[in-house]
Amino acid sequence: MEEQLNLFGEKEVVIDNKNEDVEYTKAKIEIKKLRKEIKYHNELYYNQDAPEISDYDYDMLMKRLKMLEAKFPDLITKNSPTQLVGGTAQKKFSEVSHDVQMQSLNDVFSFEEVTEFVEKVIEEFGKDTEFVVETKIDGLSVSLEYVDGVLVRGSTRGDGITGEDITENVKQIQDIPLKLTTKDIIEVRGEVYLSRENLDKLNEELIAQDKPLLANCRNAAAGTLRQLDPELVKKRGLNIFVFNVQKSEIKFATHKESLDYCKNAGITTIAYSKVAVGVQDVLECIKEIGELRATLPYDIDGAVVKVNNLSLRETLGVTTKVPKWAVAYKYPPEERESVVEDIKIQVGRTGKITPLAVIKPVRVAGSLISKCTLHNFDYIKELDIRVGDSIKIRKAGDVIPEVACVIKEKRPANSTIYVAPFVCPICGEELEKEEGTVDLRCTNNECDALIYRAICHFVSRECMDIDGLGDATVEQIIDKGYVKDVADIYSLTPHQIYTLEGFKEKSVKNLIDAINKSKENTLDKLIFALGIRHIGKKAAKILAEHIDSIYDLFETSEEELSSIDEIGPKMAKSIVEFMQKEKTKNIIQKLDAVRVNLKGNKKELLSNKLAGLIVVITGSFDNISRDELSKLVELHSR
Repeated sequence: MEEQLNLFGEKEVVIDNKNEDVEYTKAKIEIKKLRKEIKYHNELYYNQDAPEISDYDYDMLMKRLKMLEAKFPDLITKNSPTQLVGGTAQKKFSEVSHDVQMQSLNDVFSFEEVTEFVEKVIEEFGKDTEFVVETKIDGLSVSLEYVDGVLVRGSTRGDGITGEDITENVKQIQDIPLKLTTKDIIEVRGEVYLSRENLDKLNEELIAQDKPLLANCRNAAAGTLRQLDPELVKKRGLNIFVFNVQKSEIKFATHKESLDYCKNAGITTIAYSKVAVGVQDVLECIKEIGELRATLPYDIDGAVVKVNNLSLRETLGVTTKVPKWAVAYKYPPEERESVVEDIKIQVGRTGKITPLAVIKPVRVAGSLISKCTLHNFDYIKELDIRVGDSIKIRKAGDVIPEVACVIKEKRPANSTIYVAPFVCPICGEELEKEEGTVDLRCTNNECDALIYRAICHFVSRECMDIDGLGDATVEQIIDKGYVKDVADIYSLTPHQIYTLEGFKEKSVKNLIDAINKSKENTLDKLIFALGIRHIGKKAAKILAEHIDSIYDLFETSEEELSSIDEIGPKMAKSIVEFMQKEKTKNIIQKLDAVRVNLKGNKKELLSNKLAGLIVVITGSFDNISRDELSKLVELHSR
């Protein structure tokens, strides 16, 4: 028996976990971890349009969670990601309640799973049952509502039940008719996307403006559609494919019939949509889409297989999250062939030397790739990568371009083995190999590359978030001698900024305002911004919660740091070494002098009675929100 504190001090709750077997206990812990991780990535993907992992890696997390919940169904909760649609409505737009829930699809990753789905439907409804196979467009799902043939509202999916009103923005999309050729009342669902050609054009413009590039078509489309400026939406040239009728006064017999109606009414419907009968026919359609994938002018992230007969769909029904009459087949990561034109060296902000392959440009998973990581010099040696080699590249998890393999039968006769460098390509200092790793590093603190990358990291959005200090501008302020370390940013004058290329009166004021605003950031952002090795966002937040000010870190030992939950010995050693540097002390003093916030986010804990326990908060409560409860749990958890 274990005690669990009643957070309101009214009574204690006794729970019994002695009878749990080891496998069950491990599953509970892993399910908690997976749900937290998936929730974090849902927020980035659906609400911020800035995913940190690939669709494939996300799918694998979700697949693992589904497997564990299937094995231990009593651990399923209503707020599990497996039971919810990913996004939420953002407050900057008005909320829209969907009369028909905009659900997700059940993802499958093999032909065996597709076969199982098709055969199960055939077993229930007969071998002549028709299916429709369609491309799964990688964009943002929206609903379009027409009354008497006139577009009255456009909205995002949100959490499937509540979305965002983006009517003015969808009106700027050329493919979306403001009036239909009919005067019916109908709601349709489609996917707004950005073509690959338009993405390339936008990125060329952003490069010229020294602004961050758009990572891929999906993020660009979703981010554009959530802008508050309809003119910007119009300028970016979005498109749409409608793939479903959500509700209508017209009674359609089949899905194909409903799409034919939409097409005749002036709505742009999904380009690839074929009726298939039987397992083999369905699989052939999926293979055909897979072969077309690289040649399409837009990105897809799978193929959708759905029952064609609408009355059969009603019989099959839906779960709280997905329809039982459809599945989405996800293709494996795409590989394309290219040629290594050169191998160059990059110096990271911590001095790490990373080799980079310059390749003949090729489009992979929706992005035009001209460079790809080679990870480290042992990786080059292991694959025997040489300049002139034909290679196959892929996006590691559909995100980071990397060399999958060398096509050695196509290797030029005069190729030579690549030899790793001995000195830093920027400052000429001899490189050192870190003990226990394969990494080479430049340890010269005055190396221009380290200063440049340290400042780029410091001003980035996830760190001090100083808008207006892009990479090209950072290069200028270093070249002109205005800054020699990150603290010098706060001494930049309007006159100095005026001398920089591309800056005028308004942009100078905006940059000064952004610099001053960053002084108020919480300490965890500053700690992460300082670029301490092995210390990421999460560790920075944990540190900030355990100190009164950053000055405490000058006096804290490795042992004391290691005693903090989730701060390991390697991280503790790195923090102490960083804080002991004379350069660090000088920077902190300079930041203090210009009144950058150095105060910690230390929490005064009420108790540690929940330490080590897994606390799950579900449902709704009177007089207190779930966020408030979560904070209360944290105050009793360390």
